[in-house]
Amino acid sequence: MNEKYARQMKKGVFDMLVLKLLEKQQKYGYQLISELKEKSGELFLLKEGTLYPILYRLEDDGLVQSNWSSPQGKQMARKYYQITDKGKETLHEIAELWIGISHGVQQIMED
Repeated sequence: MNEKYARQMKKGVFDMLVLKLLEKQQKYGYQLISELKEKSGELFLLKEGTLYPILYRLEDDGLVQSNWSSPQGKQMARKYYQITDKGKETLHEIAELWIGISHGVQQIMED
């Protein structure tokens, strides 16, 4: 697969996928990276340097909020992210948009 095109296509869906993974419960960065990898069959292999700017942007936009856990035993404090009500609304809007785009692309590609 041509890496240049793969990167461009994936880049457009990361916000939606991160919001979706946060929809049911809060998670920390490494959890998100692991779930994206696992649930996508290793299609989405994100590095921390890619994920955290996404999370910071989502937080700046009011779509997620973060909080630090308290250290317990040998476990260090972790920064957890959770979706906000605005984030849930935006996720729904992005998902609808994605369905429309996917359908349009499929129509053209099947022609």
